[in-house]
Amino acid sequence: MNAADHKNIANSSLPKALSRVQVLFLAVASAVVTANAYYIHPIISLVAEDFGIDDGMIGIVPALNQIALALGIFLLLPLGDLASNKRLSAISVAAQTICIAGMAFAPGFAIFLVASTVLGFVTIAPYLLPAYASKRVPPDRLGYVTALLTTGIILGILVARAASGIVAEMFGWRTIYFAAAALMLLVSIFLPLMMDSGEQSKDRLSAKRYFGLLGSIGPLVRRQPEILLSGTIQGLSFAVFLSMWMGLGLHLPSEEMGYGVDTVGYLALLAIVSMFTTPRFGKWADKTGARRARFILSGIQVLVVSVFLFVGHSLWLLVIPLTLTNMFGPSVDVTGRMTFLSGSPDSRTRLMTVYIVLMFLGGGLGSWIGTASYAWQGWSSTASALLVMSFINWCLCWLACRKFGAANAAD
Repeated sequence: MNAADHKNIANSSLPKALSRVQVLFLAVASAVVTANAYYIHPIISLVAEDFGIDDGMIGIVPALNQIALALGIFLLLPLGDLASNKRLSAISVAAQTICIAGMAFAPGFAIFLVASTVLGFVTIAPYLLPAYASKRVPPDRLGYVTALLTTGIILGILVARAASGIVAEMFGWRTIYFAAAALMLLVSIFLPLMMDSGEQSKDRLSAKRYFGLLGSIGPLVRRQPEILLSGTIQGLSFAVFLSMWMGLGLHLPSEEMGYGVDTVGYLALLAIVSMFTTPRFGKWADKTGARRARFILSGIQVLVVSVFLFVGHSLWLLVIPLTLTNMFGPSVDVTGRMTFLSGSPDSRTRLMTVYIVLMFLGGGLGSWIGTASYAWQGWSSTASALLVMSFINWCLCWLACRKFGAANAAD
């Protein structure tokens, strides 16, 4: 056998490179599967009214969804290192399709709540697809493909929150879930066709290997304790974000303000500003240092959030802090990830798992705080809760600078 034969055999064992069409489909699929958790934000008042649930209780729906999502990421995402990403993604998407259909047809609140919670637990495809794609593109296209899939996730969140309010105002809240179920059905059919089966052979999945992988996270965290602080900071930042939107979802359609849920959807479009500002803040953080940049950004966030205390009576004045929050909030996440993604490649996936789990636990807490605080004393108590959480986050960012230094982790 000559050298050319050896080269051909080696090449044949490698996964087939993704085409442009496949990459675009994966980006669209990422958008569709991510959107499911965010339809509830603008329409939460309509769902509560339809099921006869008070404002304080309805917050349990997005709260349990986010907590279940954190649990699913922790328990299911590590399987991506042991089993076929294609098979796991297909199972995850199929399960999501069943859950979203269950929410659309739910005859009562209990079934709606259970379907939403299970939906969160099985939503791991958005985190499996980037890993799958990274193994099937040449190094010179990795950045482009990763950015495209990330953009798909951002657009999924943006479109879900905007379209949900607008569609629900015109056709009822169940319509958005019928549409989401139809989109998920299409993705569940075409995703396995777009994902090749040419993955490297893996050892047989066993309970010993699975629990060994989970068990390795504890010692890793002990060696790199900063991940707990970075994850907690992002969890609180996400809590502020979701509390804000849960509160707005109840405040704007209230008798005091008198707007429809479509107004909440239109305001969600303000998030598009983050697609332009976040890369700029990321470049600035490269020069400033991740922890120092996060401390500065979170300090600005405290000032911005404080404005909510004074502008809750006016839709047009609310636009100001909403826009600024969308400018600075996502950059706190970027700088948080910078604190550990510059470390050893062997530990990044598990560190990311810890980070994302803490983020969604914070999101679950924030979802409940947003509705519970509004049910207590209206928008003023929600705005106060936002300010308290933002201030605590700023203090934690200062603690991170003090304990681990203000420069980038790699410096």
